[in-house]
Amino acid sequence: MSENPAEPDSRITNDQVAHLANLARIALTPEEIEKLTGELGVIIDSIAKVSEVATADVPATSHPIPLTNVFRPDVIGATLSQEEALSGAPEHDGSRFKVSAILGEEQ
Repeated sequence: MSENPAEPDSRITNDQVAHLANLARIALTPEEIEKLTGELGVIIDSIAKVSEVATADVPATSHPIPLTNVFRPDVIGATLSQEEALSGAPEHDGSRFKVSAILGEEQ
């Protein structure tokens, strides 16, 4: 692995970075390509280092602590009547909340 992040890694070239930038429709200067080549090389080396540590006898995990369903049971409880819900509204039409229009007539 390159000790200097600005130094290009041998596994990725400036041409490859320029090609990726072209595919992504990103305009890069030669200086930016050079810098990104080094940075991507460091990322690739980091991924390779993690791959070296990963072994077949260690199961893949998505989370270090097993997660269980933490939702409460769906129990119907006390609710407001329509009149109670509308009682605190600044405006209502008797059965619905009234709010200012935010969309045009094109709906």
